[in-house]
Amino acid sequence: MKTHPPLAILTLLALLAACSRQEAPPSPTAATATPPVVSAASAPHDAPEKPGIAWRQAVSDADVDAAFADAKTANKPVFVYWGAKWCPPCNQVKATLFNRQDFIERSRAFVPVYIDGDSPGAQKLGTRFAVRGYPTMVLFNPAGAEVTRLPGEVDAAQYTQVLTLGISAQRPVKAVLADARAGAAGLSANDWKLLAFYSWETDEQQVLPKAQSVAVLRQLAQGCPADQPETAQRLLLKALTAGEAATVKATPADRERVLALLADPAAARAQMDVLTVSAADLVRVLSAAKTPQRTQLLTAFDGALKGLQADATLSRADRLTALIARVDLARIDAPKDATPAMPEALLAEVRELAARSDREITDGYERQAVITSAADMLEMAGLLDESDALLKANLAKSHSPYYLMLGLAANAKKRGDKVGALHWYEESFDKSEGPATRLQWGARYLAALVELSPQDDARIERAAQQLFKEAEQPGAFYERSARSLQRAGDKLLAWQRTPGHGPAFKRLQAQLDGVCRQLPDGDSQRATCDALLKPAPKKTA
Repeated sequence: MKTHPPLAILTLLALLAACSRQEAPPSPTAATATPPVVSAASAPHDAPEKPGIAWRQAVSDADVDAAFADAKTANKPVFVYWGAKWCPPCNQVKATLFNRQDFIERSRAFVPVYIDGDSPGAQKLGTRFAVRGYPTMVLFNPAGAEVTRLPGEVDAAQYTQVLTLGISAQRPVKAVLADARAGAAGLSANDWKLLAFYSWETDEQQVLPKAQSVAVLRQLAQGCPADQPETAQRLLLKALTAGEAATVKATPADRERVLALLADPAAARAQMDVLTVSAADLVRVLSAAKTPQRTQLLTAFDGALKGLQADATLSRADRLTALIARVDLARIDAPKDATPAMPEALLAEVRELAARSDREITDGYERQAVITSAADMLEMAGLLDESDALLKANLAKSHSPYYLMLGLAANAKKRGDKVGALHWYEESFDKSEGPATRLQWGARYLAALVELSPQDDARIERAAQQLFKEAEQPGAFYERSARSLQRAGDKLLAWQRTPGHGPAFKRLQAQLDGVCRQLPDGDSQRATCDALLKPAPKKTA
């Protein structure tokens, strides 16, 4: 919801930034009393246990080493899936990919390893694999070298094809990229596809520095052979969405290529994931506000997105993402945080699809993915009360209701209801599960308190005390957990600069010092802990 790191939250990817990309209950109602949807996802640390996939759950380096050793012996690749119980796009891949027979059959060809982000050693493993946003999926060869990172946003049938491509790849994507940049001859069509379908969004600079991504992807799009138009088109779209509009510098020829793509239903279907998730980014890059080019693109996009929204071969989540993109485009030139008047016909579609999704979904994984995105869509369309009603009706049906509570908190905040917002942020923290998740939700609650009620020293101190108590768990100063604590520390540092907060801040410093002293001096976590609640050192000339 308003969380994702990862993976720009136009629904599923957007949820990477928070999930990356990742970022007091209401009176009981008949809706909230609905019995929970039965789902295997309801376990606190649920591996994606779909029949037929021999997942190996890894919670330590030893588990991972054993999986890689077995893979080497069997001469099989290793497929590492890094996810979390609450994460909507993680639930989406469980609902639409891991239960597919073709994926299950393909899984026999590799060793599938699942790392639950809330398992005790998961965040340390995140450092080992350089993964951040949920979900991240990485394929290694039998020798243990990373081959490619797989995109979680493509549709399931396309994903299986990309996975097969990675398994059969002769070289890691990093080596293929080096040859492509050098202009080397002899790259195969599969080499170019490996580059086009690489998960650049979860690369974490393993293959390419972030600052170079726009230029390099542009170079790849231009260098892709003319007999591979679909691959070249995908590389161009990735180049156009890899950075801010000012850094991309799109050309009129780029705009014409995108317009031609949008006019071709089959071509648009092949690039569905980029067109739906990045529609507004593409329009901003390719046109200026209030110009004929902007109007032309908006019209073309709306037509293509309507086609994807009606495409029965796509999942509910993908069709919903197409409608969310249409809502986003309808407000593209409105001032930030404003809710412009939406066309009544579009509002009717928003209401109908949200209600139909709520009515028809029976799978718990799919519900977590789709309902949270539908609630976001209602909020984007200015239908805050209806967004609230959908979220409240699904609290008892969700295996991770604390995620839905963040949407209720954000809606209350948007209304200017500080009491309601803090109530839901606190409730979401109280109900959250898993060590990394509790630190993330606790840091979010603390940030909201500092922003919305900075004079409530007692409540802020209680929240911070609880957060630092949670930080006594093993591995709390690695990766996602460390970033949560750093964000909380930065908020408290800013808060204590206002007169009157000094005594509470000093007590919190003393508590944190005690936590840090429990960590061995040689542990990398100790330096991270010691740096919290201390101003950054001044840079010298």
